[in-house]
Amino acid sequence: MRRTLLSFLVFMVLVFQGIAQEFTTHAVKQGETLYGIAKKYRVTPFNILKANKELKQDEPLRPNTILVIPLDAKAAAIDVKPSEITPQGGKKLSVEEALEKINDSVRKEDPRVPLRFEAHRVRKRETLYGIAKRYDLGEDDLKRYNKQLYASQLKKGMRLRIPVFGETEDSPEGPDPQDFEIYTVKPKETRWSIAHTYGIPIDSLLVLNPDLSASNNYLQEGQQLLLPKIAGSSVDNQQIALFMSYTVPPKKTLYSLSNEFGVPQETIIRLNPEIVAQNGLKEGMVLRLPKKRAADTPVNTENFVFYEVKPKQTTYSLTRNLGIGYNELLELNPDLANGLKAGMILKIPRADVAGLEVKNSLVLDKINLLDSINPELKPRVVFMLPFRLDRINLSDTENALKAIENRNDIKYSLGLYSGALMALDSIAKLGVSVDVRTYDNELSLSKTRDILRRERLGEVSAIFGPLDQPSLQEVAVKAAAYQVPVIAPVPVSAEVSLDNVFFSYTSDEILRERMLDFMQEKVTDQNIIVIADLKNKAVKDSILSRFPKARVVKVKEEEKNIAIDYDHFTSLLSVDKENWTFVESDNFKLISSVTSILNSAKTDSTMVRMFSTNKNKAFDNDVISGSHLSNLKFTYPSVYREAGSAAFVRNYRVKYGSEPDRYAVRGFDLTFDMLLKLAYRPDLFEASAQVGTTEYVGNKFSYSKDLLSGYFNQATYIMMYDDMRIREVNDEL
Repeated sequence: MRRTLLSFLVFMVLVFQGIAQEFTTHAVKQGETLYGIAKKYRVTPFNILKANKELKQDEPLRPNTILVIPLDAKAAAIDVKPSEITPQGGKKLSVEEALEKINDSVRKEDPRVPLRFEAHRVRKRETLYGIAKRYDLGEDDLKRYNKQLYASQLKKGMRLRIPVFGETEDSPEGPDPQDFEIYTVKPKETRWSIAHTYGIPIDSLLVLNPDLSASNNYLQEGQQLLLPKIAGSSVDNQQIALFMSYTVPPKKTLYSLSNEFGVPQETIIRLNPEIVAQNGLKEGMVLRLPKKRAADTPVNTENFVFYEVKPKQTTYSLTRNLGIGYNELLELNPDLANGLKAGMILKIPRADVAGLEVKNSLVLDKINLLDSINPELKPRVVFMLPFRLDRINLSDTENALKAIENRNDIKYSLGLYSGALMALDSIAKLGVSVDVRTYDNELSLSKTRDILRRERLGEVSAIFGPLDQPSLQEVAVKAAAYQVPVIAPVPVSAEVSLDNVFFSYTSDEILRERMLDFMQEKVTDQNIIVIADLKNKAVKDSILSRFPKARVVKVKEEEKNIAIDYDHFTSLLSVDKENWTFVESDNFKLISSVTSILNSAKTDSTMVRMFSTNKNKAFDNDVISGSHLSNLKFTYPSVYREAGSAAFVRNYRVKYGSEPDRYAVRGFDLTFDMLLKLAYRPDLFEASAQVGTTEYVGNKFSYSKDLLSGYFNQATYIMMYDDMRIREVNDEL
């Protein structure tokens, strides 16, 4: 295996070239701001601050100050600017003030407001005129929503935001403030539940509230949103669904009509101006009134999940996908009576979602990525791993082998990248062309910065790596300015708290909770025993909170020895019930001793099994018997499983002459997942939000956006030693 890795390293030796960073200067004029100057030169304010240490972010610029502008640090397509809706100090905006903000920021540029945006990746020989004509837009429309086009020419691979406009009537005076209201988010509400209540698509919600994040779907309790007012109602008190025609009977008064429908008289008059024109309510007059239904059940994530209707979707395909009858769906969503419309938000009782994949309270469509590839997309991917070519003398085979053997960073990098190359071969066979750039960052922050200076991040679809925390942090910060996703292939601290990082390794906390949930489903009348050292006291407490009747074995921790009280343990064993024992420690001596004791305690009359919520490196120590673990059917949560594809193992063996290790498997799975999603949608953030759980050779991925950080993998396996092999546990134990 070592010689295979060395041969692979020799095969993939890369040439790295550096480029000098270019700068210009700018003399500050009276009234200029940092944001304005950054926009002018198409750089980020962060890069200007970094190049001019004397500047302070919150201080005004002094006229005639000479600033250094780094020209190779291009800015993101979306301008960085202060909040346009939420004022300083948290002061509540009136409806008129909020609408004025929106009119200033959106309608000054275009009287039409986009319903949503589509992504377009520029192909070879495409022109601005051709793209505008294709989408029935003007060239100014494209430039207005893609600011980079004001400063640079159209380039192959450039990603554009295509505005999609609805058919709206011109309104020279802008929207009427009385048609909008400020809504305060309640507990357990989401964008989907609010959009459903107000009967608007998510895209409209985002247009009205430009401060909402485009990269996650979270709302904070107490957050204020601008929303179109539901005629004649406040949604705090009731829900209004559809309008109905009402023929005025004899002797009906406006007062009695208002009481009957629970709608203010002013609202009835506003909806039916003919009442004023005819000097009052007249018999036989046909009125337009809101049809009211009581809000018996709060529309939130505790009671409902939501589904966003897709373009060209039919009622038949919708009910088939959701597994729910049309009449039942219509009863829950009366707006369906007016027809199915793209962007419509439908609610479904949470109790009826068995078999559906739900993420952040949104029902996901079942997407087969292999059947959803767009061959016209050409992702550009950067691999940044510490191959450490600076430390390996390839002409000295013996020393090179020693370097590979002794350095985990090299082994991990070669394993990951060998699997990644297999994934690139596989995606090429599917007709997808990928532009790949591979760099050796040498586990060096300065080298990483040098690579970032030479790479055109604005054209990159995703970055794979680096492995070390400082370099990953640096890459994430720079890539965030261009909205480029960064894949963390190995465990890394969540201190890298940036929205563009995909933490691909499921955290120990999630694994532990998954294991406890699984055990809680399986435990009936078993005798639960807990063995945990002092370091794992919190874990012991978590287990006891789930299983209050569990018994705890005393652990003797001395300076040079650690063991359990054997007599105390045997006194806790049951001959009538199965003994399920949790072992929680990262001390291989304790684990080895306990494993032997549990194995000897298992007899024809006493059933003993072993579990753990965290199978760490201590469990893999050579002193721990694999046969004992197999005899005890040792069960634990895991990020990965054994390679489940014989074809992958066979192809890897043919290509590299050895068996793939778990890093090679992970490199394949991570890269193939990334490339399939980029071949489905050019934006990895959007693709990850739309695609549910994905699974490949030995890993699965289900990313969830954290409120304060990036995207975290929630997927887990439950694994068990059985008959001298390790297999995945499904429902049986």
